[in-house]
Amino acid sequence: MNFDPIPPLPETPTPGRPGDFDFLSGEWRIHNRSIVDGEWTEYPGEATVYAILAGVGSVEELRIPARNLSGMGLRLLDVEKSVWSDHWVNARSGVVTVPGQLGSFENGAGIFVTDDFADGVAVKYAGVWDNITPCSCRWRQASSRDGGQTWAQNWIMEWVRA
Repeated sequence: MNFDPIPPLPETPTPGRPGDFDFLSGEWRIHNRSIVDGEWTEYPGEATVYAILAGVGSVEELRIPARNLSGMGLRLLDVEKSVWSDHWVNARSGVVTVPGQLGSFENGAGIFVTDDFADGVAVKYAGVWDNITPCSCRWRQASSRDGGQTWAQNWIMEWVRA
């Protein structure tokens, strides 16, 4: 599969503002493509998203019956630091992922990154919101084992307003 590249990580992130995630509020239908058992698979999903706390937060309920998956995206702006954090809660565990992916909106794309280790190797994980219009957007997930020079995407969600 050919993929759009992950945008470059900003050296100096743009300060986050309340309302940056307002584009996501509403009802959505989602076309998913992800790697499942080593193969790219496509399946439908849906989400309901609410802006909360006067735009300082965004709560998403994601439902993917075809994969027996549901969960919650929780995005919060650290108002003092002007940095967004993007967290995930799988409905099976009810546990918030910490730390969340930290990020900002750069040239129309939300870029959220966290550093971790896998098999003793440093790995960057990225979630990117882009192609944002009033009636659609895209979210992509990728990992990098070379400090962000190259990325391997493993999940792409094309969102269309219901």
